[in-house]
Amino acid sequence: MTVSREVVLEGHIIDSGMMESSFGTIMDLGGSFTVEEFDIGRRKDEESYARLLVEAEDEAALQSILHELHQHGANPADPKDAKLQPAPADQVVPKGFYSTTNHPTYIRYDDEWLEVEHMEMDCAVVVEDGAEQRSADRSSGQGPRDDGAEPRAYTKVLNAVEEGDRIVTGETGIRVDPPSRPRDSGGAFGFMQGGVSAERPSESTIQKIAGAIEETKRDGGKVLAVCGPALIHSGAREDMAHLVREGYVDMLSAGNGFAVHDIERDLYGTSLGVDTETLDHARHGHKHHIYAISEVIREGSIEAAVESGTIESGVMYECIENDRPFVLAGSIRDDGPLPDTITDAVEAQNAIREQAHEADMVLMLSTLLHSVAVGNCLPSTTRVVCVDINPSTVTQLLDRGSAQAVGMVTDIGTFVPMLAEQLDGE
Repeated sequence: MTVSREVVLEGHIIDSGMMESSFGTIMDLGGSFTVEEFDIGRRKDEESYARLLVEAEDEAALQSILHELHQHGANPADPKDAKLQPAPADQVVPKGFYSTTNHPTYIRYDDEWLEVEHMEMDCAVVVEDGAEQRSADRSSGQGPRDDGAEPRAYTKVLNAVEEGDRIVTGETGIRVDPPSRPRDSGGAFGFMQGGVSAERPSESTIQKIAGAIEETKRDGGKVLAVCGPALIHSGAREDMAHLVREGYVDMLSAGNGFAVHDIERDLYGTSLGVDTETLDHARHGHKHHIYAISEVIREGSIEAAVESGTIESGVMYECIENDRPFVLAGSIRDDGPLPDTITDAVEAQNAIREQAHEADMVLMLSTLLHSVAVGNCLPSTTRVVCVDINPSTVTQLLDRGSAQAVGMVTDIGTFVPMLAEQLDGE
């Protein structure tokens, strides 16, 4: 005797691969399916619809299949309200809590769908009704809200969960809507189709990425650059500083090393002791980065070093001079570190999260670890450009779930100057 459940697929389910992956998931997990209804969109602006009857040997097998289908965007045909359980203690979630994807997600509550706010992967979902919000406002001294306060659903990382938070558990009453891959070729993201290749014509691709940055800025959006030290080592420092100065980059996320070598280049003309123009090793150049750290510590901060005239150029200089916020997240291997570097991992993660939630487009430039940290906080609808000389780095980052992503396998020292040139020419 088998058990079954109806699920529906909606959107651009054919060209996005959603339908194919759903069929494969069902069969790989030992289930079977019948397509009960299938309505194909016949123009590129039309969506498709499919209703499947999914069967399995027992309830446990069926739930396993439904869980995997849910990640692909397949949703129950007869949705019920989500199951909520209170958190038993601070930083403790109920067993079987729903762990989020980075796709747009909706929670069914009182027979209505609530869009989950601050969408990111690997979080819990908290649901508040209007009464809870008004009570929280009163206790915080903000005064009561309007009596018409609406219920809301939002993500929380596990270490932010508070005792009594109503946490979504199980898979019931949850709808995931993965964004469809762009179907036209008018922009970089349609052009690349979320792919990764070193074979595509880089100049035309960079031109389209520049157009996407211009479009983001015209729409009032913000561009976040996630930068690794290789950007400084490769000689792209001045071009990145230019992008910050001209407002093409609104925010910066990096590690201690990026800022150190940027400042080293200003003070001593080297990066890791090497002249980035002549590639000559400076005498005692191996000491330059630690001298640079020492000078900033003496001043008290990067901002103080800029104001005193100690630092006169570079990416960090332009961030200070043009009021571009930056987050420097520390690691166990840091020298110094600089006074501005956040050494508490949870505090750094929270700072990165705030930046990521503000970003409308993200440039991930030759840094795997910091790009992964930022990528974990991004919804799948945020445009992402990832550039690295290592193909596996680009693939790993883009495989994290963004449908709005461009990957380029190329030297960062070539990419950034070409991008700056394209933006200046528009």
